[in-house]
Amino acid sequence: MKKVLIIEDEPSLVAILTEKITSEGFEVLKAGDGKEGLDKALLGHPDLILLDIIMPKMDGVTMLTKLREDEWGKKVPVVILTNLSDDDMVSKSIQNGVFDYLVKADWKIEDLIDIIKRKLGE
Repeated sequence: MKKVLIIEDEPSLVAILTEKITSEGFEVLKAGDGKEGLDKALLGHPDLILLDIIMPKMDGVTMLTKLREDEWGKKVPVVILTNLSDDDMVSKSIQNGVFDYLVKADWKIEDLIDIIKRKLGE
């Protein structure tokens, strides 16, 4: 079973994403901030990471930079989920090998599921 790590500090969004992703046959790991997310990613080696940018303890861009320093972390696909449509953030994320960048107001959960399935070859 493929694993998806959700790194997001908004509990209601985590609950919705967990329910939908699980119902599609994926295992879900969760983290509420960037530090916890980095630890879970490096220990659990998920097949894909959904990453928020604005979070407590460690923001998503910093977490992604640290993740890419790890040999395994260089290759894992990451999808950014954020409220920011900041061009600078998009640019930094793309430089760090982000698979996709979704502004929360602009997507539906079905779109995200399609992206996950496409990236994981489901």
